[in-house]
Formats: sequence, structure tokens, C-alpha cells
Amino acid sequence: MSNDFKTAVEKRRTYYAISKEAVVSDERIQEVINHAVKHTPSSFNSQSARVVILLGENHDKLWETTRETLRKIVPAESFEPTSQRMDSFKSGYGTVLFFEDQSVIEKLQQDFALYKDNFPTWSQQSSGMLQFVVWTSLEEEGFGASLQHYNPLIDDEVKKEWKLPESWKLIAQMPFGKPVQEPGEKQFQPLEERVYTFK
Repeated sequence: MSNDFKTAVEKRRTYYAISKEAVVSDERIQEVINHAVKHTPSSFNSQSARVVILLGENHDKLWETTRETLRKIVPAESFEPTSQRMDSFKSGYGTVLFFEDQSVIEKLQQDFALYKDNFPTWSQQSSGMLQFVVWTSLEEEGFGASLQHYNPLIDDEVKKEWKLPESWKLIAQMPFGKPVQEPGEKQFQPLEERVYTFK
């Protein structure tokens, strides 16, 4: 493991305070995410991951849509903190939406019936790896990001707004932007309670 890789893993943190200031070009963002999607592993090389990159007005629209969706279910007297959270995400430069194509997973379940029950789990694991690779890669470019899960509440609106296939299942949302405040110190549990080695 190279020092560069270890440093990148250590530097990846959750950033909520982000701005719309450009850190790199939109083309570079596309290049970094394309590389992550292409090279992140998936079970049976299924390549079931689907990604949507929202920039500019499209990014803003996502978080306004999420705000209005939540307004319908969060009590009015306690909605302000939720609205402020939407403002913090909207204040970023863009959002990466992570999906898994269920048609690919269903085809694998048919072709490899012995592992039928495992494919949805393996799909989630592959998506988790992709989210980590994209997150770390964006931070290497100078962005800060966080991982959000407003699915399935916003799924239908997202598919409708951006005309996405019905078979795409929304897994997570990653707002990113230029960091304007560093996260607090991270606490770690003792490794001897988490890692066992047998020789």
C-alpha cells in the first residue's frame, strides 16, 4: 500500500460546510468519476452501478425537491433544522447520485440461481465501494463531500425529473463542494477490539 493511497484514505472525511466555488473543471469532475465507475469492482463483473452527476441548476433542483418532499412529512414546528440541512447541501458545487440497475441484478439472479439471494447484497457492497472511491477521489481534487440517504423518499421525483430508467434504484446522494470549514477531530475505537489476527 503506497503512502499516497494511505494518506488519501485518512484524509477522506465528512464535510457539511461547503461552497459553490469551483475547485477543478467540470470536465475533470467527469473524468474522476468516470475512472471510479470503470475501475471499482463488482460481483461477477456485473457493472450494475449507474451514476448521475448534477451540477449547477440541476444540483440546486435536487435539494429543493428533497426539501419539499420532506416538508410533507416532517412536522412544521420542527422543520427548520431539516430545511437548514438542505441549505447546506445546496450550497455545494454539485451532487453525485448513486444507483444500482436492478435489471442487471435480476438477470444475474436468473442466470446464477444458486446465488440468487446474494446478488442484492453484493450489489450494495459494490455500490459502497464505488461511493468510497468517488468520495476519496473528489477529496483528492480538493472537494469536501458527505454521503446522504434520502432514498426512497425522493426516488420517484428524481427519476421523473431526470428521465431515468425505472430499473435504476437510488442508493445514495453525495453533495460536494469547496470546504469552508474543517470537520472536527475523529474518534477511533481501539483496533484490538476490531481486528483479530490468527497465525
